[in-house]
Amino acid sequence: MRSLSFVILAAVILSACSSGRNAMNSSESKGWQKLFDGKTTSGWHTYGKSAAGTDWKVADGAIFLDAKNRTPGQGGDLVTNEEFTNYHLKLDWKISKNGNSGIIFNVNEDPAKYKATYNTGPEMQVLDNDGHADGKIIKHRAGDLYDLIKSRKENVRPVGEWNTSEIILNNGQLEFIQNGESIVKTTMWDDNWNQLVAGSKFKAWPGFGTYKTGKIALQDHGDEVWYRNIVIKRL
Repeated sequence: MRSLSFVILAAVILSACSSGRNAMNSSESKGWQKLFDGKTTSGWHTYGKSAAGTDWKVADGAIFLDAKNRTPGQGGDLVTNEEFTNYHLKLDWKISKNGNSGIIFNVNEDPAKYKATYNTGPEMQVLDNDGHADGKIIKHRAGDLYDLIKSRKENVRPVGEWNTSEIILNNGQLEFIQNGESIVKTTMWDDNWNQLVAGSKFKAWPGFGTYKTGKIALQDHGDEVWYRNIVIKRL
């Protein structure tokens, strides 16, 4: 009888622990939306097109640009089907040797007016700092708000290793987090922002950095790059 009671008690404890873990996991995921299911390009398309180009492939739970096996007309920046206003974006990325890519946000997809994602959307740089020529340019290194603000700390991991990046935008307050550390903070759409844009390569583009609602894009810069665990929370 004691043995049977012990088995029953152990089963109850195990069930309670399991329920606790499930509740915790549910709480942790509350409010987060998967932008990438880990298996397909569902929810994404190439900028200005109706579907994702086949140069973007999925393997081992990651979406990647197969830059070594290109098909004409099947590349281009990948953008979300949905638009977002205030949000917390989180994803993992790794770059190839000498590679360049970027996470572009608040993209206004109007191909007749804007030929590319970067005509409207600011960018969190994804880069091999040591191997790519952009690594020698201030405000062009991994984690920088591209051509606008240099990251306050460089903590990017070596080529081939995964990094975790976060972009938080809430009522104009913009923050970049890389590998758990805040590296960029600024306010969009105020006088200082306008001055930053005026002093950058984007100064002649009237739509750049002006949209308060837009899409998220993964940049095709011609190099192999991988993204995974892409989630977003609306704020």
